[in-house]
Amino acid sequence: MLNDWQPTATIETLRQRARCLAEIRAFFAERGVLEVETPLLGHAGSTDLHLDSLSLTATTPAGRERLWLQTSPEFHMKRLLAAGSGPIFQLARSFRDGEVGQRHNLEFTMLEWYRPGFSLTDLIDETEALIRLLLPDAGPRRLRRYREPFREHLGIDPFTTPLDELRRLTSEHGNLDMADSPRDDCLDLLMSLVIEPTLGHGSIDVIVDYPASQAALARRRYDPEDGTEVAARFETYVQGLELANGYDELTDGAEQAARFAADNAEREKAGKPLVDVDMRLVAALNAGMPEGSGVALGVDRLIQLALGKRSVAEVMAFATAIC
Repeated sequence: MLNDWQPTATIETLRQRARCLAEIRAFFAERGVLEVETPLLGHAGSTDLHLDSLSLTATTPAGRERLWLQTSPEFHMKRLLAAGSGPIFQLARSFRDGEVGQRHNLEFTMLEWYRPGFSLTDLIDETEALIRLLLPDAGPRRLRRYREPFREHLGIDPFTTPLDELRRLTSEHGNLDMADSPRDDCLDLLMSLVIEPTLGHGSIDVIVDYPASQAALARRRYDPEDGTEVAARFETYVQGLELANGYDELTDGAEQAARFAADNAEREKAGKPLVDVDMRLVAALNAGMPEGSGVALGVDRLIQLALGKRSVAEVMAFATAIC
């Protein structure tokens, strides 16, 4: 007989979580942002090299098909935007294989919202306001370009430092063999091992102007320092935790299709399984998704910080290990 049936969060914590979710919903209601619900299952997954989608086989009107548990509600929400929804938000169950730990769970709650007509600066401001709703004592906001903390903590420019040097630094700080690792893997590890732990202590730290290769579904723009192409995106950190990831959203269907294909090519090169591409999203972009910005925020992490807990499992009714 199993004796680990009890929830990972206390009942009182779950009451506090419910109050936090109610505050989030009220935040968007006051701003006229429509709450929506989109499917947990879709005909496509995330092609992102650094995300692993979960899939299953189900009987549908078309017969037996592979369906994908969504890593975020992004693709379906963008189709709503293209259909004329206006500003929308969602508290969505999301799934990512292999993500287990103090900060991760295979199944988690993502807060995602989209603001047609908003600049990235507008969305940074609104994301900060939402975070302060639950973390009123978070401290001042610090806006920093991606290059700055690399220069400060590692003495390098992440855009110009030779790959061999990045591999050496990553091996040194992570005690890992990075001899064959690509540039972005090295930068990601240096960010997570060296830089992230220093961010958001006594402040809300916002990092902007990531490498263009890390644009994902964001537009690209040019760094005013030297004209280097960068991603028009931001990430927000509090107490060493990444809370939010926002984009000036890509609206070009042809460019999006090319990025999906490039992602799958990289997956194949890395020995990872290919992922079905969301051509309905491409069609929606071709039909005309309005320009604007969108952001995804990890609700469990935000509530963890708001309630002073050590892990996301402590604010979930049943974390993956015992669900």
